[in-house]
This record gives sequence, structure tokens and C-alpha cells, in this order.
Amino acid sequence: MRTDEDRNKGGVVGAAAVGLAALGLGEVVAAARGGSLIDTIGRVLIDTAPIPVVEATVVISGRHDKAATRIGVGAGVVAATAALGALPGRVRLPAAAAVGMAAGALATRQPTRSASTVLGAVAASGVLGAGLRKRPRGLLGVLGWSLGGAGLIAAANTLQQDHDRKQDKQIRRLGAMGSLGAAPEDGLEGEAGLSALMTPAHKMYVADVSLRAPRIDPERWRLSVKGMVAHTLRLSMNELIADAVEFDAVMVCVHNRAGEGRAGNARWFGVPLADLLKHAIPDAGATRLVTRAVDGYTISLPLDALRSGELPGYLVIGMNGQPLTPAHGFPARVFVPGLYGQYTGAKWLTELELADDSHSDYWVKRGWTRELLRVHPHARIDSTLPGREIAGTTAVAGVAWAPPHGVDAVEIRVGQEDWQPVELGAELSPSSWRRWRTTLKLPAGAHTVQVRAISRSGQTQDGLERPPFPVGPTGFHTITVEV
Repeated sequence: MRTDEDRNKGGVVGAAAVGLAALGLGEVVAAARGGSLIDTIGRVLIDTAPIPVVEATVVISGRHDKAATRIGVGAGVVAATAALGALPGRVRLPAAAAVGMAAGALATRQPTRSASTVLGAVAASGVLGAGLRKRPRGLLGVLGWSLGGAGLIAAANTLQQDHDRKQDKQIRRLGAMGSLGAAPEDGLEGEAGLSALMTPAHKMYVADVSLRAPRIDPERWRLSVKGMVAHTLRLSMNELIADAVEFDAVMVCVHNRAGEGRAGNARWFGVPLADLLKHAIPDAGATRLVTRAVDGYTISLPLDALRSGELPGYLVIGMNGQPLTPAHGFPARVFVPGLYGQYTGAKWLTELELADDSHSDYWVKRGWTRELLRVHPHARIDSTLPGREIAGTTAVAGVAWAPPHGVDAVEIRVGQEDWQPVELGAELSPSSWRRWRTTLKLPAGAHTVQVRAISRSGQTQDGLERPPFPVGPTGFHTITVEV
């Protein structure tokens, strides 16, 4: 005979299955029109989570932070629905209705797809209410609801992929964005294990607070330059292409700790911000250039430094001879070589607004410093290989950067021995990364190897290990070599 406790456990499991089905239906309804209920909830969590939680997530999940967030949202919804199932019947349905209304309210936080996401929230609420009224019981009932929910989520993912393919076709119609021509060389070609001189788009790191890149029609898209200006501008993609130039630069994430891969070098194609500002003519009281994404996310830059060239900023529309990919900010982003990515400008740009110092950015509101965070000189070891000519030698190679001034030298040391210079590849530009290599003669055993970069401005890489928050990471990349 089943006890009340057994029935309650069965009801909780059934409620969890209902939650998965409700989430699946909500996701597929939203995905039919390009939205995502899961991504919207995930963005709310990212926007409201304490900074220590955000930093821990970055460290633990690395490049899989978006997938981890989505899984967390799904598990959270299922757990919350299971908790609803444990409530008495008289309060269960009102509580479910409250959850549905909350989901609908959260959906409006996704400006580019709010209508589709609201529809998804309404559909999910309907399933939630119906399912909790008479929760599925028994193995077949629970399994049926669970498999249905999982199938709907898979169908939603297929719809999202279809939308992505359609946008990719639109982007390809734009054609080339600049041209690499002959592949650039630095004299270190063929060095085994060494990073490419130019990072392909699919290998360039991605870091942002959005779980999915917004889909934007390049033919309808316009960039607005507005606010405290004499002339408001509204520029099409073709107008920007006509004035764009190419430049080589490394982009570095503020979360790139010693030796990590949250950095990439590319040939970018964009319009100098100083040129755009000449056409708009900022008012005397304008002090900030606010870069605003389609979802409202903002990063602002000091106007005087941009106009004077102290900050060499660009409105970027291409990368490595092709249009930006959606993950990297299509149709446009702002990039200032020498600033960490979190401070360099918004992706998925919709407008540039000239404003005064009263404006406050997304990350400043979250507790990061208002002062610009400049990229620290850094050297990374990419590979260590046995020597080919003399037994006991080890070939070591890597990359270093110190934008915008450039890398003057890279030095390496074994244990606590003196620092020794290494061979540098040719420099593409001061803002690019620079490849390096050397050969170490080491006796048998384990050896600690460290590397550091020295900027042309005279700044030597800081060896003190420090976390990214709040002013950027420092420390030497340190490895152990076994001979």
C-alpha cells in the first residue's frame, strides 16, 4: 500500500516532468519567431548575479559559460516546478500562475525578441497550470512528459539553427570586407605548436553577457550617431564600407589570466571613430561616446581621447577579410586596441550617442571601475618540444602582446636564473601580438619555466598574480618542463 509520503514523492517527480515539458513548449514557441525563453531567463541571472558568482562561473566553466548557464536555467526551472508540486493543492495553482506571470515579465527584458519570448512564456504557463492540476503519475506518465519536453527543446534548437543559417546567407551577400591578400608572415612560420599569426574567427574567443547573438538584417540595419551633436547621422553598411580601413590588432578579454587563451590577433576592417566624430561635430558639453548594442548594453569611452587619437578607436565591420560573424558582433562593434574587451566597446551596435559624464555603463553599475582598463603586457607559452639537434635541448615558443605601444622584448627564465632574451618574429603592428621562440639547454629533471613581455613604452609585465576583478589580471605564465 502506498503511503502519503510515497504519493507526495510521486507528485514531485511528476511536477518536475511537467516543468520540463512546459519549458520545452515555451522554448519552441519562442524559437519559431527567433526568441528564446531559456536565454532570456539566463540573461536575467547574469544581469543580477553578484560579481563573485559571475567571476566563479567564468573560472569554472571557461569557454563553456553559455552552455553552463543554459543547463543551469533548465535545471532551475525543473527544480522550481518540482517544489510547486510539493505544495498543497489549494496554493499550487496560484503559485504556478505567479511563476507564469514572472516569466512573462522577464520575457520583456529581451528587446529584440520580446514578442516571441512573451508568447513562449504564455505557452509555458498554460502547460504548467494544466500539468500541475493533475500531475502525471506512474513511470509511463512521467516518462512521457519528460521525453516530450526534451523533444520540444531539441526542436527549438533546430529552429534556432535554421534562423542562424538564414542570417549567415544574408551576411555572405555582403562580400569581402577588406582583403588579407597574401597571408602575412613574421619569419616564424612552421614552428610546431605556435599560435597562428592571425586567429581565425571560429577560434577567436567569445565573451559577452548574451547567451545568443541577436539576428539583424544587414539591409535594414542603420547605425545612428546621435545625442549631443550638431549633425545626427544615420549610416548604412555600404556607407561604412566605403570609409573603412584595415588594421592589425590583438583583442584581449579582461578575464584572460596568465597563459590562457582569451586573446586573439586579427586583421580588422573598420572606420576610425575620429572620422565619424568629425562629421557629427560633438557639442562642447559632450564628454562620453556611448556605444549601445541592440539589447541596450552600453560601454562608453572618453570623447577627448578618441578625437585626439590617444585612444585609436574603430567602428569595426569586418575581420580577416570577411564580415563580422554574429558571435563577434555583426553587423558592427567598437574596438579600441589597447583596452580590454569589456571596456573597448559594444558588439551588435545600433547607435553611438554623445553624452556627458552622467551616463553609467553596464559593468560600472555592476561594480567594475569607471576608469579604462588598459591591457597589461603579457607573454604566453604555446609549446615546448624536445630539441631536434642536441639531446637535452627544449624548443619553447609562444606569443606576446603590449598594445598599443608594441612588444619591445620577451624574456624567459628557468627556475630563479636570470632572465634571457628570446627571438622575436617580425611585428605586424604595435597593436598586434608578436610571436617568439627560443631553445633551452636543460639537464634531466623537472624545471619551472616563466616568460614575460616588455612593452616599447618601457612597461615590464607584472609578475604578481592577481585576479581579473577589479583592475585586470597579472602574473607570469609558468609551466613545468620534464627533461
